[in-house]
Amino acid sequence: MQIFGLDIGGSGIKGAPVDLERGDLAQERFKVLTPHPATPDGVADGVKQVVEHYGWTGPVGLTFPGVVTDGSTIRTAANVDKSWIDTDARALFSDRLGGLPVTVVNDADAAGVAEMHFGAGRDRRGTVILLTFGTGIGSAVFIDGRLVPNTELGHLELHGHDAEKRASSKAKEDEDLTWEHWAHRVQKYLAHVEMLFSPELFIIGGGVSRKSHKFLPHIQGIKADIVPAQLQNNAGIVGAAMHAAEKDG
Repeated sequence: MQIFGLDIGGSGIKGAPVDLERGDLAQERFKVLTPHPATPDGVADGVKQVVEHYGWTGPVGLTFPGVVTDGSTIRTAANVDKSWIDTDARALFSDRLGGLPVTVVNDADAAGVAEMHFGAGRDRRGTVILLTFGTGIGSAVFIDGRLVPNTELGHLELHGHDAEKRASSKAKEDEDLTWEHWAHRVQKYLAHVEMLFSPELFIIGGGVSRKSHKFLPHIQGIKADIVPAQLQNNAGIVGAAMHAAEKDG
């Protein structure tokens, strides 16, 4: 079975049909840049471009980088335009896609569900936390495999700042940090999250997951296991498709 998954990020909008039996992309993903400002209309245009690239006419699962309530209403917009707040995202995207059935879910929650089912969190019990490092920091918290939605732990305060302003991969790029220097920031953030939640496992996702060998060895003093996401930066796409299939079924 294939369902279209699409991941909206602060820097890119990427998607592809997903093979839900394998938990992997059925075709090579297609990506467009997120518009700036990332308004609802501008992002919807990007979503349409990605979906039309494949000539897709079935259900579409989308992620959004913020809190999503009732499967549609956007409540936060840290890394996109503030006009997203209170937008009915499902109606917006379905209309732009010519009436295709659409589901919308928090981006890190989608990535986490995919990793728990197909990737690094498979068969893990207790508390597992996936953290995606990109334009911001997304989070997905699981207790015995069950998701606690919309946690948004990237906005925990760390040294007087939103943690994502210090430890996201965007912060690394903007400040031209070495992998080691950035790893020390990530370590401080992980220690803070560990103090609050005492997880058994951290899964590190986002684009940096494919370069985990460059920074994970520099992270010390964390009691929980720390592993890279196995689905890497495709986890959100896979999770979005899983969410759409669940709602469609």
